[in-house]
Amino acid sequence: MTELTINGLKVTVEIPDGIPLLWVLRDYLHLTGTKYGCGSGFCGSCTVHVDGEPQRSCIYSASNAIGREITTIEGIGQTPMGEKVQKAWTEQNVHQCGYCQSGQIMSAVALLNDNPNPSDDAIDEAMSDNLCRCGVYNRIRNAIHSVGESSQ
Repeated sequence: MTELTINGLKVTVEIPDGIPLLWVLRDYLHLTGTKYGCGSGFCGSCTVHVDGEPQRSCIYSASNAIGREITTIEGIGQTPMGEKVQKAWTEQNVHQCGYCQSGQIMSAVALLNDNPNPSDDAIDEAMSDNLCRCGVYNRIRNAIHSVGESSQ
């Protein structure tokens, strides 16, 4: 049995060695907000926070998460910055198909926690590994800026 801390709660699951954190979240714990995109860590749809840092859960071994704080899209809105980002996403009408948005939000929260008022270049760099097939990058940037401006 493996004990993990996810969204502030301790959970115990029996998992096979080497299983990616993504599959533990989705298949074992039924936290399906974290999406499977590419399975190679390139698209960002599966982004979660591990000890506050964005990680690609499709390539992050669940065994590496033992003893760490894991936050998923289901829990990020319980944090002050996560709540602001989710509100900005709605106000700026960021989502289109929505598939990548949980990963986008997780990366945006990590950025804003480190840099509460990022420049366009800082946003572009922080968000560059999150792909959006619908191309709503300008709305994502606007939402991030709106949170930064509201935090001043």
